[in-house]
Amino acid sequence: MKSILKHYLETTLALSVAILTLVGCERDISDEAQLATFSTSGDIFTDSPVGLGSDFYFPFGGSKLTAFSVDESEGFESNASMRIDVPNANDPDGNFAGAIFRIDGSGRDLTGFDALTFYARASQGVTINEIGFGQDFIQNRYQVTTSISLGTNWAKYVIPIPDPSKLVEERGMLWYSAGGIGPVGQETGYTFWLDEVRFEKLGTIGQLRPAIFDGQELEQEGFLQVPIVISGLSVTANTGTRDVTVAAKPSYFNFESSNDQVALVDDLGNTSIASTGEATITATLADAQAAGSLALEVNGPFDFAPTPTRTPENVISIFSDTYDNVPVDFFNGGFGGQTTEGGAIPVGSLGNVIQYTNINFVTTQFSNPTVDGSEMTHLHVDIKVREPLSPGDNLTVEVGDFGADGAFGGGNDTGGGSTPINDSVLIFDEWVGIDIPLTDFTNPTGGGFTGLASTSNLAQVNFVSSTIPSIFVDNIYFYKE
Repeated sequence: MKSILKHYLETTLALSVAILTLVGCERDISDEAQLATFSTSGDIFTDSPVGLGSDFYFPFGGSKLTAFSVDESEGFESNASMRIDVPNANDPDGNFAGAIFRIDGSGRDLTGFDALTFYARASQGVTINEIGFGQDFIQNRYQVTTSISLGTNWAKYVIPIPDPSKLVEERGMLWYSAGGIGPVGQETGYTFWLDEVRFEKLGTIGQLRPAIFDGQELEQEGFLQVPIVISGLSVTANTGTRDVTVAAKPSYFNFESSNDQVALVDDLGNTSIASTGEATITATLADAQAAGSLALEVNGPFDFAPTPTRTPENVISIFSDTYDNVPVDFFNGGFGGQTTEGGAIPVGSLGNVIQYTNINFVTTQFSNPTVDGSEMTHLHVDIKVREPLSPGDNLTVEVGDFGADGAFGGGNDTGGGSTPINDSVLIFDEWVGIDIPLTDFTNPTGGGFTGLASTSNLAQVNFVSSTIPSIFVDNIYFYKE
C-alpha cells in the first residue's frame, strides 16, 4: 500500500468578528476604535514551543500520533529541541510521522519576514521529503513544501517565503511528513531533531523564479463547464548561499487570462470555462513573471463516456452517474510521494467525471465500509487519455483489499495490478472501456502489493503511470457476468 496519507482531521474554523460602531453615517470611525492586529513574533520553538497555545499539534491520519516530543537532553547549543521519531513500516500505531503545528487562536502577521529557518540533524543520513509551513487543515491557502537532506551534525536550513505580503494572519507555522528508509513495506525508522525554529528577515532571499505547469508551455483542449486546476506550481529562490525550490499553493500567484469570457482563474487556481474560444493562462508572483502557461481551445461541451448497460443487480459501483455508488472516502488520497492532482468534479448540471493530471499514482478509496466483491468477476473502468500517446506509454490499474479486519495497515492487506494497459488499447482523446478479470490482480506491482488474495473486503482502486500524465476516468464498478 502507499505509505503516507494526508487525511485532514479538521475542516471547520469558528471565525471571530470585530464590530466597529459608527456614530452617525457622516462621521469617520471613532478615534478610540482600533483595527485588529496580529502578533508579529517569528519564534516557533526555542527550547519549547513559543506562543502556539495549548492545542497546536495535529497529526495526519495514519501517522504515529506520538511521533513528536520535546527532547530535554538534545539541542542546538541548548538542552532542548523538537524530537520526531519516525516509526518502522510495521509499527501498529502508524507507519509514518507527519503533523502540522498550528497556532491555537489568532494567526501571526509574517509580512516582515522572508524565510522559515531552523537547525536540524538526524540519527543517520536521511531525506525528509515534505516539510514546510502554511498548512492549517482549513484551506491551506499559503502552504509551502520542500525537502531537506539531514546529516548527523546540526546544520541550518532555510525555506524561503514565496511572497511575504500574503501572510497577514497565518496559523500554519510548521508541518512535516516523513517515512522510514528502505524497500516499500519494509521501511525502518529513525529520529530527527529541529531547534531554533523561527521565521526570520534574512535580507538575502532573492532571484525569485516562479513557475506554473512545471514551467512548460502547454496547449490543451478545454470543455464548457469543466474546470481546470492549475498544477505544477513552484518557486525557486536564492537564499544567499544556494537555490532552494519550494512547491507553493496557487494563492501566492496572481493569474491572468488573455480572454476572461472564455476562461477565468480564481485565487485558488481553479479555472472556470464559460464559453467557446481561445484563452491563455499565465501568472506572476511578487511581480516576477512565472515560467509556463496554458493555451486553451474550447470547442464545446464535454464528451461523456458511454452509458453503462449492465443490470444494476450485477454491479457494485464505485463511481458512475448510472448506478447507485458505495460510499467513497476519497478519489485522491494525497499520499506522500504522490504528484497526481485532481479528483471527482461536476460537469455543470450534466454529471460527474474524474480528472487526473500530473499522474504518478493515485488512489480511490472506499473503506467505510469495505466492499464484498466475492461474487464479482470483473472490474470495469472507462478511460480517456488527454495527451497524445507515444509507443510504450502505459497505465496500470491496481485493486486493494483490506483483509478481514477491514482496516488499512492491519497486516492482512493484499492487492495487485493489472497487466499494463498500453498504447495499443488506449486512444488519445477517446473513451475506452476497460474490463479486467479480478483474477488478473494477483500480479504484484510494487508499492507494498504482493498480489490480490481476497475480494471480500475491497477498498481501493489505484491508477499508476510514469508515461501518461493526464486522464479522464468514469464508470468505475465491479460486476459479475
